[in-house]
Amino acid sequence: MEPQLRVLSLGAGVQSTTMALMAAHGEFEHMPDCAIFADTQSEPKAVYDHLNWLMSDNVLPFPVHIVTQGSLRDTVVREANAGRFVSAPFFTSGDAGGGLLRRQCTREFKIMPLNREMRRLAGYKPRQRIPAQTVECWIGISLDEAVRMKPSRERWIENRWPLIEKRMSRNDCLRWMERHGYPLPAKSACTFCPYHNDALWRDMRDNDPDSWVDAVAVDEAIRDSRSSGGNDQLFVHRSLKPLSEVDLTTVEDEGQINMFNEECEGMCGV
Repeated sequence: MEPQLRVLSLGAGVQSTTMALMAAHGEFEHMPDCAIFADTQSEPKAVYDHLNWLMSDNVLPFPVHIVTQGSLRDTVVREANAGRFVSAPFFTSGDAGGGLLRRQCTREFKIMPLNREMRRLAGYKPRQRIPAQTVECWIGISLDEAVRMKPSRERWIENRWPLIEKRMSRNDCLRWMERHGYPLPAKSACTFCPYHNDALWRDMRDNDPDSWVDAVAVDEAIRDSRSSGGNDQLFVHRSLKPLSEVDLTTVEDEGQINMFNEECEGMCGV
């Protein structure tokens, strides 16, 4: 059954940017009707600069809609200051080595605003019943991230992964953009995302001081929230140390070979 609406979920990172530009080049069977960017209002400036370029004249042949649930950063800090549950998966201290809080930020600040806008664009009101598979949602997951593929929780949305269908990895996406002379996007993620690895944290500290200062401020603001249900403290870094005090030296700096993948874990999901 043909969908009524084809929507590209645009995060403005490597994969979703490549997917959007490939669509513009006619490299998929269909053209999306539009793209939607769910804005957490908490990404680095480079991400918003790249988004503005994508939305400029003669880049994409379809419109880009921006939706938002508000500022995730401000929400997290407000929740922490009020002693309420913080909706981001920060690390918690504890006798057993701590753990991660439940991750609600993706659903609340990405998926829900995206779904609301798709419902509106398809012409349906809130709570109005929508026939199954009315909307086809394109998600920028590449072959090396296939484990992240999940069906939509909504019967009226059918998720599709065009990069998987093309058997493209993240490196394939980078090479595609380089061949076509496009600027390479920055990593799309909130400045204080606890899924950052040390390479990304260090790059932020050394090359994006505004984002680094913001991440350190959020880390300090959440410290004594009671979100874990006890007296544990919260941290943005897995070491359970204040971000400003973490040793971000890489194994290469110490003369060792790095045997691990230094890519972001990409847990945001859209």
